[in-house]
Amino acid sequence: KFCSNMAQAPDKDQKIKLLPDGLQETILAKSAPMPEDAREVVGYDFSKGIDYHQLLQSFRTSGFQATNFGMAVEEINRMLECRSQPIPEGALKETLLDEGCRTMTNCTIFLGYTSNLISAGTRNALRYLIQNNMVDCIVSTAGGVEEDFIKCLAPTYLGDFSLPGKELRKKGINRIGNLLVPNDNYCKFEDWIMPLFDKMLQEQNEKNVSWTPSKMIARLGKEIDNPESVYYWAYKNNIPVFSPALTDGSLGDMLYFHSYTNPGLKLDIVEDIRLLNRISMRAVNSGMIILGGGLIKHHICNANLMRNGADFSVFVNTSQEFDGSDSGARPDEAVSWGKIKLTAKPVKVYGENTIIFPLLVTETFARNYKIPPSFVQK
Repeated sequence: KFCSNMAQAPDKDQKIKLLPDGLQETILAKSAPMPEDAREVVGYDFSKGIDYHQLLQSFRTSGFQATNFGMAVEEINRMLECRSQPIPEGALKETLLDEGCRTMTNCTIFLGYTSNLISAGTRNALRYLIQNNMVDCIVSTAGGVEEDFIKCLAPTYLGDFSLPGKELRKKGINRIGNLLVPNDNYCKFEDWIMPLFDKMLQEQNEKNVSWTPSKMIARLGKEIDNPESVYYWAYKNNIPVFSPALTDGSLGDMLYFHSYTNPGLKLDIVEDIRLLNRISMRAVNSGMIILGGGLIKHHICNANLMRNGADFSVFVNTSQEFDGSDSGARPDEAVSWGKIKLTAKPVKVYGENTIIFPLLVTETFARNYKIPPSFVQK
C-alpha cells in the first residue's frame, strides 16, 4: 500500500509528504559516498570455464573468509617479495650471526604448525616448502615431529570421525579425527629410535654433546635418511626445528622408557630458546605463517617480540577469541604485546588447514617464490 501511494504521487516532494513523520530519516537516511578504493563484491563466473588460479583470485572479492583468504595470499606474497630482495647494506646484525647459522635473507620466515597437519596429507605441502628451502625456521609440537618419522616407517590410514573409540581400542588402533594409526606403527618407531637414543647418550657422555630438542630433531632427520620426511629436508637445508614440548607425545614416551633402560640422556630447552630468539633478533625482516594455535603460535609470536614484532603475519585456525585463549586471539592482540609491528597488515583466516593451507601454497610459494640473492651467491 505504501509503495502504491508513493508511485501515485505526482512528484518527489509530494511522495515524501506521504511518509509518516520521521520515517525518511529513520529508514531512508542519505548514504555517504563510498571510498574511491572500495571494491565491489564479485565472485567467480563459471560460465567462463574452469580456471583454478582465477577462481582462487576471485576469493579476494567474494566476502567473508574467502576475502580473508585473499588477503592472506597477498600478505604471504609480500613476505616472499621481501625475502627475494637483496639485504640492504648495513642491515645485518653481525654480532648476532652465530657460527654455522643458516644463510640470511632479507626476510626470515617462521613456519609453525600443529601435529594434525603432519598426520594428514598436508605433510606433503609442508615438505614442499622445506625441501625447497622456502622457510627459515620451524616450530611444531611433539606429534608434529614424531608423526613425520612414523609415516616413514608405516602408513597412516583414512577412517571416519564416528568410529567408536571402545572398538578401536580393542583392536589396537588409534584415531586422529578421521585418520587411523595402528599401535604397530609406534612399535616400529620405538625399535627405530631407541638405538639412536643410546648413541646420543654415548655422545653426550664421551664427546660432551649438549642435546637440545632442535639438535635431536636434526639428528633424527639425518638418521631417517628418507626424502619423504619433512625433517630429513630440514636437516639437509639447515632449517632449525624447535619443539619446546618435545616430551608431549610418543617421543616423550620413548624418552621416559629410555630413562629406565639406559638412563642419563638430557635435553636443554634453555639453549633452544636462546637460539630461537637470536634468529628473530638478527632477522632483517620477519614473517610468520602459523597454522593452528596453542604452543606453536605463541612460541613464534613471543620470539618475534624480541625484535619488536614481525613485519608480516598470517594466522590460520578455527579458534575464537571469546575465551581469552592465545589460540583464538586475533593478530591485533599480538600487536598490543609488540609481537607484530604497528606498521604490519596481519591477516587471520578462520578455517581448517587441510583445506586452506594447500590453496595458500598454490597462490604463493608454488606460484611466486624467487630464490633469494644470498642463496644464489652461496
